[in-house]
Amino acid sequence: MQTRRQRTVLSAQSKPHLKRHVRLQFDPVRSAWAVLSPEKVFWPDEVSLDILRLCDGQHTVPQIIDELAGQYDAPRQDIAPDVEEFLQEWSDRFLVTL
Repeated sequence: MQTRRQRTVLSAQSKPHLKRHVRLQFDPVRSAWAVLSPEKVFWPDEVSLDILRLCDGQHTVPQIIDELAGQYDAPRQDIAPDVEEFLQEWSDRFLVTL
């Protein structure tokens, strides 16, 4: 019998954080940040890195969006869909817990 993992869906109450097996690490050779996971390495762009840095288990999704809107001087409603999509995708990849 095979069991399927139930998908966790992002909500306004979610307080995203990196899974235990995932960490951010600066690679001095490439002068870039990497997201390390067992047998996988991701090279996030600047915006993705800013989102991931706020995934500390303390900030809710709306707080992350508000923080990024302030950092980028962008309307909240313009960036919210992209941030939510990013967090859901990373959750689906088992990199972020919601």
